[in-house]
Amino acid sequence: QVQLVESGGGLVQPGGSLRLSCTASGDIFSIYNMGWYRQVPGNQRELVADINSNGITKYGDSVKGRFTISRGNDKNTVHLQMNMLTPDDTAVYYCNAVLDWVDRRYGFSLTKDEYWGQGTQVTVSS
Repeated sequence: QVQLVESGGGLVQPGGSLRLSCTASGDIFSIYNMGWYRQVPGNQRELVADINSNGITKYGDSVKGRFTISRGNDKNTVHLQMNMLTPDDTAVYYCNAVLDWVDRRYGFSLTKDEYWGQGTQVTVSS
């Protein structure tokens, strides 16, 4: 079983910074992509930032130049540094991972799946 555990959300004033972290745990063979999406009520979930196994990053247009995604030393952790936050950044942020996990029920096989974290609230308000 694979789990994504997020941390770092909270309340911050406009112009401030927050850092989100997400760690994937379980019987993971390899991770293709890890990233962050966000959602506000009534809207679709949107890409914030993504990083692949080669370190190639992708950002949503509204966060370019303000947010930075990076991988931790253990490669199963991803960080999102969010600077110059505005009220429009207020949302629930979800960690996402696309990975191969090891299925040992009938020997050894790999299954590719997508996982989501439980979400962490980020509120930008004065």
